Amino acid sequence: MLNLSALFYTEAEFEPCLFGNLNLRDNDRKDIADAKNEVRMALRDGIPRVYAGEGHPGKVPQPRFFTQGSWAYKTLNAPAQRPQQADVDDGCYLPLSFLNQTDSPSVAADVFFGVAEKALADLVKEKGWKLSGKPTCIRVEISDLAHIDIPLYAIPDNEFETLVKAENALRASLEGLGNLAEAAMDSWEDLPKTKVLLAHREEGWMHSDPRPVKEWFVDQVETRGEQLRRVVRYIKAYRDWTWKSGGPSSILLMAAAAPLFVKQDRRDDQALVDVVKQLPAALRKGVGNPINPKESLTDRLRAASDEVDLVEQAALRFEDLGRRLQAALDAGSAEQACTWLQGLFGQRFPDRPDRVKVGAAASGVAAAIASSPAIAGPNELVGRTRAG
Repeated sequence: MLNLSALFYTEAEFEPCLFGNLNLRDNDRKDIADAKNEVRMALRDGIPRVYAGEGHPGKVPQPRFFTQGSWAYKTLNAPAQRPQQADVDDGCYLPLSFLNQTDSPSVAADVFFGVAEKALADLVKEKGWKLSGKPTCIRVEISDLAHIDIPLYAIPDNEFETLVKAENALRASLEGLGNLAEAAMDSWEDLPKTKVLLAHREEGWMHSDPRPVKEWFVDQVETRGEQLRRVVRYIKAYRDWTWKSGGPSSILLMAAAAPLFVKQDRRDDQALVDVVKQLPAALRKGVGNPINPKESLTDRLRAASDEVDLVEQAALRFEDLGRRLQAALDAGSAEQACTWLQGLFGQRFPDRPDRVKVGAAASGVAAAIASSPAIAGPNELVGRTRAG
């Protein structure tokens, strides 16, 4: 049996591995971070100005921000192929004096989408970016590589004032630390646990808090180890190579993989195949939101198409992935294993058979897999593209 782990992950400097090749280049990551900060500045100054200029009621303080999604979970992968883009989610929190001791804002959600979009208009034009809208966010496409999604949240004014004071104190203590201060702002432990409302273009305001999912995944990694985060990123890399657009969402893959994961010391290849072999059954059984068991993530995927069962389609693809990963481990030659794995992950998987360790004799599984036809990939459906 082959040990392919060094090609999935290595700490050896200058040696290529799949994990390293999934990362955004330093310059690209800096460009995205700079763009995110410019968007924040435009909203921070522009929302109060536009809101007052349009004559809406109430005084608007500057909004605050909270990064969420793959960027926050540290599971962001670089896009595998066009038209995929790195997806950065940066929540914008607005008090605007509209809770008024009730559970519903007194100003419509679409008003705030309009105000925020106008606040961004000059920056977007100056930079040559593209501005568009989704039901739950504003999207700023900053390049062919990446976009920034900005969901708008409302929190009670008194809680917001607590946040402002906490942020000002923290900013003063971190003055001069640059990006470290910005990262600290994103921790925001003082954000209220209740009455966090998300603006929706069609449905108005709804209760939604992005932090519990982040806290759940961070806890999973702290409990089970960093290998879990890497395994999730490998699975997402396979998704992005297999589905040009659409496919299982990142939160679905995270929620499905985490309970199946068992640490394999210095063997990312074995840890990955062990999870992938169990994924089809988990998908068919149904995967719930880890912080809201009443919400089915597999039902959400299934609802994306009336024509095909996307859950069964994904299960079939992961069955095929499990067989082919095991075949690579059982392969008679490192060269053949590398070829098969590049077929699963693309050119980001290193073709370096010289770094493969050879263990016990390979079984007949590899030969059986090599001679079997691949399962046809899913029909591409028009929908949002993703990477990260």
